[in-house]
Amino acid sequence: MKKIIVVAGLLLTMGFHASAEGYQVNLQSTKQAGMAHVGAALKLGAESMHFNPAGLSFMKENISLSAGASAVFTDLEYSKDGYKHNSDNPIGTPLYLYAGFKIYDNLAAGVSVNTPYGSSIDWGLNWAGSRLVQDITLKSFSIQPTISYRPFDKLSLGAGLMFMYGNFSLSRALIPAGDLESLRPFAAAVPSLGQTLDNFKDIDAASATLSGDAGVKIGFNVGAMYDITDKITVGVSYRSKVTMRVPEGHAEMNYANETELKQLIATVNPLLIAYKKNPIVIPPLDKGTFTAELPLPSNLNVAVSYKATDRLLLSGEVQFVGWSAYKALNVQFSQEVLNGYSINAPKNYENTRIYRLGGQFAATERLDLRLGAYLDESPVPGEFLNPETPSMNKMGLSTGLSFRPLERLSVDLAFTYVTGFGRDGSYPYVSNDQVKAFGGHYDVKAFNPSFGISYAF
Repeated sequence: MKKIIVVAGLLLTMGFHASAEGYQVNLQSTKQAGMAHVGAALKLGAESMHFNPAGLSFMKENISLSAGASAVFTDLEYSKDGYKHNSDNPIGTPLYLYAGFKIYDNLAAGVSVNTPYGSSIDWGLNWAGSRLVQDITLKSFSIQPTISYRPFDKLSLGAGLMFMYGNFSLSRALIPAGDLESLRPFAAAVPSLGQTLDNFKDIDAASATLSGDAGVKIGFNVGAMYDITDKITVGVSYRSKVTMRVPEGHAEMNYANETELKQLIATVNPLLIAYKKNPIVIPPLDKGTFTAELPLPSNLNVAVSYKATDRLLLSGEVQFVGWSAYKALNVQFSQEVLNGYSINAPKNYENTRIYRLGGQFAATERLDLRLGAYLDESPVPGEFLNPETPSMNKMGLSTGLSFRPLERLSVDLAFTYVTGFGRDGSYPYVSNDQVKAFGGHYDVKAFNPSFGISYAF
């Protein structure tokens, strides 16, 4: 029959799919979420540490504090030839904390904590693509100390060190529902086999859950901001690629009925060998550990802002994402008995752009209103599209507001609606010693409410 192996799919996509393409999360400020997440050419106080660290030295107050979180509600749909299946994803909760401090009039420093990468998808058990993924959760955390200096009144420079940490969990079927049906011809020789096959016909007979923690890695975030006039500001920022590494991951085996499955294997393997076919082998993944790497892509943001009136502020931005760093996923099992199950899965991601446009209007002295829109390109080629990261071009529409009950206290709200344009694609896998493809059509939509609070003094 076949040798059951874990192939091309241990995706360390560190949560919150549909807030950005790939496994990047762009929800690091409630204020800026309401403006389609523009920020590289805006003076945002402490929140500038993520968008453009150069903006931090334009702080008007001595201390700027900001905190917030988003709730990401995502729905994914897979369909093919009349079959439809929807994911049941947990609610993602990316968060942020910023604290900025003015040292001199032209020098400021601070520290930020946020979750810039993540993915959380739950397709459930027994679905058509369970051999590739049942559920996956990946989270990352970034701590960034930052310093910003203005050598001239109109020019500011900034830099920060990003200390990145992450963890992940992935479950997938080793023997998916219906995979044992090729044994049905042997039921004539073994009468009891038919009932056993019926029991496993619609359920995943064996699954594995892989999980691990990535060690701390360091990257950098640099930027520059310049006031061309009193109304026009340009900004550029760059966040470096960081390669996360899991030094010692672990696996857990799960069975629908372990005793019955092992009895079935013991019965049919001699028959398979007699007919010169490969026996069924369930790899003892829980007996070993593995190492794996995943690149978190670089980001180059180029932006301009325009103060149209004393009450209206506009900004446009292009974000260049270096997804081409993700060439392949390599997973190496350490124990000698598991060397044959190591993975080298091609991904071949491509560089992409995100186009953003946002505006803010000061309705009153206490109330600011915001609108925004963005277009996010997919980095995944059609021949590598899979349910772990069902990537497609997306459009996001956002709105938000800030209310100041006190002069220095701001309560921020935002809402982002994200819709994918739908996409067909496929992903290769091995079954019965043959390379096959799991293909179909994917759709996605997401709703992202955000809440934040900021205080400056």
